[in-house]
Amino acid sequence: MKKTEFNPPEKKPEIDINKPADFKPNGSFWHRPSSVLWIYLMFIVTSLYLWQGTQEVQQTEIPYSEFLQRVDKGEVTDAVISDKLIIGTLAESDPKTGKPRRFVTVPLWNNDLAQELEKKGVKYTVRQGDHWLGNFIFNWVLPFGLLFLFWGWMSRRMAGAGKGFLNIGNRIRIHPEGDVKVTFDDVAGAEEAKTELGETIAFLRDPTVLQRLGGHAPKGVLLVGLPGTGKTLLARAVSGEARVPFFNISGSEFIEMFVGMGAARVRELFEQARQKAPCIIFIDELDAIGGARGMAPVMSGGHDEREQTLNQLLTEMDGFDPSVGVVVMAATNRPEILDKALLRAGRFDRQIVVDKPGLEARVAILRLHSKKLKMDDDVDLRVVAQRTPGFVGADLANIANEAAILAVRHDHDTVTMADFEAAIDRVIAGPEKKNRALSVEEKRRVAFHESGHTLVAESVPTGEPVHKVSIIPRGVAALGYTLQLPVEEKFLSTQNELRDQIAILLGGRVAEEIIFGDVSSGAANDLERASEIARNMVTRLGMSEQLGPLTWGVHRELQYLGQSNEERNYSEETAQLIDAETKRLVEEGRQRAMEILVQQRAVLDKLAQVLEEKEVLDGEEVEAIIGRQKEMADQPQERKR
Repeated sequence: MKKTEFNPPEKKPEIDINKPADFKPNGSFWHRPSSVLWIYLMFIVTSLYLWQGTQEVQQTEIPYSEFLQRVDKGEVTDAVISDKLIIGTLAESDPKTGKPRRFVTVPLWNNDLAQELEKKGVKYTVRQGDHWLGNFIFNWVLPFGLLFLFWGWMSRRMAGAGKGFLNIGNRIRIHPEGDVKVTFDDVAGAEEAKTELGETIAFLRDPTVLQRLGGHAPKGVLLVGLPGTGKTLLARAVSGEARVPFFNISGSEFIEMFVGMGAARVRELFEQARQKAPCIIFIDELDAIGGARGMAPVMSGGHDEREQTLNQLLTEMDGFDPSVGVVVMAATNRPEILDKALLRAGRFDRQIVVDKPGLEARVAILRLHSKKLKMDDDVDLRVVAQRTPGFVGADLANIANEAAILAVRHDHDTVTMADFEAAIDRVIAGPEKKNRALSVEEKRRVAFHESGHTLVAESVPTGEPVHKVSIIPRGVAALGYTLQLPVEEKFLSTQNELRDQIAILLGGRVAEEIIFGDVSSGAANDLERASEIARNMVTRLGMSEQLGPLTWGVHRELQYLGQSNEERNYSEETAQLIDAETKRLVEEGRQRAMEILVQQRAVLDKLAQVLEEKEVLDGEEVEAIIGRQKEMADQPQERKR
């Protein structure tokens, strides 16, 4: 393949990427602090003038001699006396307003006045000094000033057609060119995704590379996968490899309570990106704004706002020229709910699945996250990877960190394999509950329960080897667990394998039934999982002889979240057949487990006895106890470990 010479794009004038594209410091009256200050001062002066005028209208000045005469006649009802003024109320009413008449006069204070007021029954108050300024500030300036400031603040936020109110520069995380230090060397276990993103990197380095061949780069790249698989990390690595600015924002940050704000934010985001092209716009959790339109009734303005934001995003993706060098990347773990308009050609042209890592990928991820750990020589990351099937990159990073934490807790000089084993147990089953002490009878019952699982798993033809058995309480409700590890990772399950899984799940309950004559609540989760497998065999996988190779019910599943719901589309008679077939499959699994445990009762007793004493058994100890090689020789089909 011919190597493309990298020609850096023409350098554009420097701009402040944290400000909206059309933000002008002096372009809006409300953005100038001096203007607001002058208006507020004018407000205070005007308020003082109006306040004084109001006081003059409400109070009539009378001579002091008239005041004394009215006191003598009993026409004064109350008075407030200070060293400068006397303000009071007359008994007569104002003919214009009908309210009691107020007066003010300049006093000539003496003790005789106090005696005269008391004699005539006038209520009076004596104050030192004049408090008109304080009254003016607290009764007029302060409340109305706060109201004025709030109004100015709201006006400033809404000014400029919402530009100040959008404030997208503070919401978006913008990493300038060269600021993103993450590269593909920092991403392990996603080789297919890296290959798919190679053309995008080449286009960002030189937007003309595809134009010379008559093609154009994809406008949008959608990363799809489980939470924690590294979708955001991959997007940052693309920016780091291409050495271009990286605009990072979550889909939920477009949505506001004000209708139209989300759409305006989208316009502003793309406007900034065009000025910094070539660059990457990365929208995390795209499903927050990209859900299918019309799937739910418009119950509130929020739903309508989301649709307007989505419409604006579609318009912007249609409107910009691919040669500009702006690539929109997005991530979601719910692709099935996205609007079809988002996924059509010309918008998100490429959809890259970031799947759960396989064994070799998990080994690479563990090596990446263990680089900084001081590990002991006994640590085998391949064994750790084998113990963690189905784990994603975030889970593996958590295990490496948990192992380091446990090593510090136990005062180890290095991180040992035991620390990794304990970290895996903690992530899978939860932390040990040392304060949850089991009674002797409960401990014996749990030991037989887990031994039943273990013995059935080692006896059925397709059972996976048992790696570890524990009766140490963990997590919220787990009193013990049996951990199986696959010999090799599988992506399909046969009918016989599913039947064996049902028997293994029921092995614990059957062991209790054989030994104690009754069952306990400890098998609740086992029954739930066994019933789910049996029902799926009947309704979804066509593995029922009576109902045939058909699917029953409409299943809507969130592909990357492990959640699903079923809509019934069959008759009541069919529902009864489904229930009967489900019950038959579970009962068959129970009978198989019963036969295995009854035939190997001595092995069950021995296994439970050792487990009760040691509390934890590994795979080799289990194999030594049950004599696995001898037992497997008697089976019609030898199963290799």
